[in-house]
Amino acid sequence: MPVNYYIYLSVALFVIGLIGVLTRRNAIIIFMCIELMLNAVNLLLVAFSKMHHLKAAAGNAATTAGSEAQLFVFFSMVVAAAEVSVGLALIVMLYRNIHSVDVNFLNRLKY
Repeated sequence: MPVNYYIYLSVALFVIGLIGVLTRRNAIIIFMCIELMLNAVNLLLVAFSKMHHLKAAAGNAATTAGSEAQLFVFFSMVVAAAEVSVGLALIVMLYRNIHSVDVNFLNRLKY
């Protein structure tokens, strides 16, 4: 499958996530949209890694080129899992104290 399809899918996912972050007020929805944008970037990294590996394998069958990005995506997913646990804990504590997950209410807490 051509890499163009992966690029289009990744751009579409990233734009959906970006629109969700900019338009929504619910902290959980914003958090999910940020994760969607992160997964779109991970998909693009894996697609380019596979493309680079196929081009390098055409010249040398025993190459490991292109595996670095896949390792980076793996570590990125591990960090994202930790981010999810901390982020959801913060949102739960916010809801327990304020009884709302509206991000506009957080601006009022500054004053």
